[in-house]
Amino acid sequence: MTNFDRNAYPTYGSGAAGAGAAVYDQGLRSYMIGIYNHMVLGLAISGVVAFGISLLGLGNPIVQTLYASPVKYVVMLAPLAFVLFLSFRFENMSYTALLGTFWAFAASMGLSLGSIFFVFKLGSIANAFFATAAAFAAMSLWGYTTKRSLSAMGSFLVMGLFGVVIVGLLNVLFFKATGLQLALNVLVVLICAGLTAWDTQRLKEQYDYVAGDAVAMGKASIMGALNLYLNFINMFTSLLSIFGQRE
Repeated sequence: MTNFDRNAYPTYGSGAAGAGAAVYDQGLRSYMIGIYNHMVLGLAISGVVAFGISLLGLGNPIVQTLYASPVKYVVMLAPLAFVLFLSFRFENMSYTALLGTFWAFAASMGLSLGSIFFVFKLGSIANAFFATAAAFAAMSLWGYTTKRSLSAMGSFLVMGLFGVVIVGLLNVLFFKATGLQLALNVLVVLICAGLTAWDTQRLKEQYDYVAGDAVAMGKASIMGALNLYLNFINMFTSLLSIFGQRE
C-alpha cells in the first residue's frame, strides 16, 4: 500500500506524556479494530454468498452455469480483478466507493468459494474455518505485540508467495502432480501465517501516517482489511485442501 505523508499528521512526542500517549493508544486501538471489523464483515459477506449458493443444490441451473460452463473462469478471476482494481485505484476513490468495492469483492469471493460446498463435507469446512481463525488470531496477536521488526521477513514471504503461485499454475497446467500440490498448500499456510503477523505490524506502524485524517484512516482501514482477508482466505482454502474430507 502506498505510504501517506507523515508530515501531514500530528505526532506524539514526550511533551504530550500522559494524556497524549493515552489519546494515541486509544486512536491506534480504534484504527486496528476498524480494520478487523471490515475484515470480519467481508468474511461474513463471502460466507453468506457461498452458503447461499450451496443451498441451491448442485443440479440447479444457476449452479451449473457458474461452475460447469465457461462462466466459471469469470467467477474464478473476478476476485483477482477486484484486488488489482482496489490496489491501483484506491487513492483516487472516495471512502464510500472504496467500501462498496470491497464489499463487492467479498461477494465475488463468496461466489468463487461456493463450489467448496459441493466438493468437501460440511464438517471439514467448519473445521478448516475454525483452525484458520485460531491460527490467524495467534499470528495477528504476535505481530501486534512483538517488538521485533518483521519487515525483512515480510519481504521474503511476499517473494515466496509469488513463487508458490507461479509453481502452482505450472502444476495445474502441465505437471498435475498431487504430491507437489500438497507441498504447495502447506507452504501457502506457512507463508500466509507469517504474512498475517507482518501485515498486522505494518498496519499498526502505518497508523502514524494516517492519524488525524479521518478519510485517510478510513481508506487505509479498508485496504488493511483486504490484506488480512486475503491471508485468511488463502490459509483457509489451503488447510481445507490438505485436511478436508471430500463428498
